[in-house]
Amino acid sequence: MLLIHLQRRSISTSSQLASFGRWYRGLWQRKSDNEPPFDHVTQIGDPVLRQKAELVPVEAIHSPEVQFLVKNMTTVLRKFDCVGLAAPQIGISLRVLVMEFEERLKEYYTNAEYKIKEMETLPLTVFINPELKVTNYEKRSFPESCASVKGYSGEVPRFAEILLSGFDEKGRNRELTLKGWNARIAQHEMDHLNGIIYTDVMKRETFSCTCWHAVNVNRGRVRISFHEK
Repeated sequence: MLLIHLQRRSISTSSQLASFGRWYRGLWQRKSDNEPPFDHVTQIGDPVLRQKAELVPVEAIHSPEVQFLVKNMTTVLRKFDCVGLAAPQIGISLRVLVMEFEERLKEYYTNAEYKIKEMETLPLTVFINPELKVTNYEKRSFPESCASVKGYSGEVPRFAEILLSGFDEKGRNRELTLKGWNARIAQHEMDHLNGIIYTDVMKRETFSCTCWHAVNVNRGRVRISFHEK
């Protein structure tokens, strides 16, 4: 498997950048539609979600391969109406994440819920090789869902405030302080980069099907789609 092959090689020097480029082009210039980077979201059980993602060589950030990856992740993020996405979720085990919490999402929550969950608009944000530092160790628990665990949710405790650092899509160093819901999004996606899914850290008794009520109302005639609407 190509992803495993990447993990077995060191790609930290510029002399190996060409090898990285050849490997990656084999993925993004694919001939078939069933190879990564995917246009859908990988689901729990896929081995790629359990790997610790590899660092992106700094020299490769400006490469067409990495730029394509970021663009593709953004497309999938928006196509599936997500607020965060990590590269393993489209089949690529590299340390890249994207986040976006649009203003329009406000209409889906009550004012009280929006306030208690400390939600706020987050423009499209890209981090390559992100590192997370906790700045407020108070933990708060709220239900989370995940595009890689389609149709389910569970209550997860997360730190109240964090500092995210790394590179943006243009290779610039950046730091971003996040609190409340946006800090939760970042922690969720960082977990993905470390092979962790929210089901590993949730309160198990809260795990539930998000459409359980519809299942009863429709006498079981409910389907969960793994494709965009």
